Amino acid sequence: MENQHNLDDSKIASELRTVISRLMKVLRRETSNKEGLSLTERSTLFLINQHSIILPSELAAIEKVTSQSMSQIVNKLLKLEYINKTSSRQDKRKTFITLTSAGREIVERIKKEREEWLAHTINAKITTEDKEVLAKSIDVLKKLVD
Repeated sequence: MENQHNLDDSKIASELRTVISRLMKVLRRETSNKEGLSLTERSTLFLINQHSIILPSELAAIEKVTSQSMSQIVNKLLKLEYINKTSSRQDKRKTFITLTSAGREIVERIKKEREEWLAHTINAKITTEDKEVLAKSIDVLKKLVD
């Protein structure tokens, strides 16, 4: 009986991962990219926004890219004036990255576009009963990440 339960968990995990991955791809595709930024550059802006202040090495680790690749991304975002670099007062070898107001505007615009697309799609494709199920499932999904 326990084996059957584990198989069901694996199937749920696989299907959930697939659906979430597909949803994220659709959300990215449905969002305008006026700035011409790569997915990694956009993701980096979101990470900086999420952390407020972060080291380039931390960004590289989270994005699973080399320090050299992240350095190129940081330099491009700096040149576009989407981020600021600030030297640490305690350790001059460390440089902290923060968003500029222009960087925050991009993140907020993308978030708004994604939420608007998702709300429109929910309204157009999902029944009232399924909306109730979806709303309840959000609490369940939160348990996976909290």
